[in-house]
Amino acid sequence: MSTGCIARLLTPLLWLLIALPHAQAHPRDEAHPPAQARPAPLPEPTGRVLLTLDGDIARANVGDEAHFDRAMLEALPSRVIETHTPWHSDKGRFEGPLVRAVLEAAGADGDSLRIRALNGFEARAPRSDFYDHDVILAMSRDGEPLGIRDYGPLFVVYPFDAHPELLTEAIRFRSVWHVKRIIVP
Repeated sequence: MSTGCIARLLTPLLWLLIALPHAQAHPRDEAHPPAQARPAPLPEPTGRVLLTLDGDIARANVGDEAHFDRAMLEALPSRVIETHTPWHSDKGRFEGPLVRAVLEAAGADGDSLRIRALNGFEARAPRSDFYDHDVILAMSRDGEPLGIRDYGPLFVVYPFDAHPELLTEAIRFRSVWHVKRIIVP
């Protein structure tokens, strides 16, 4: 077989190999992404909304926000943390959903969070806090629902006794009580 014959056979294959990575099989309409890219929406809350997530979230149930009532939060993976806190004189048994479970339920995507309290106080926290430690949104202490006077209805509780290195000013600042909103910038 001559060199010219081989070149004529290989040239179309080379062009195909060059063009293939740049070809788009079927460009998608951004308003209609493939079905697997659209996560199922969260169910709508049926009770009083305790927590709202907004910002960079994939799963909403009210407009562009994810609203959670008590039943929705109780259905998420949770933990019990028995710990002292800088704000209580005795050890408490705090229970509530893992913050990371709340983030995952809303499809939150971001490196940091802004956690806002009922009075407008806001703290920034790195997302890694909630994956490095079992941080919860406490809904109860010693078996009793947290009321406003008890730092509720939601209180960010870190496992201070299990991880004494968390007793820093920065972590205390992130331990927001009276939580009403989490913003994922």
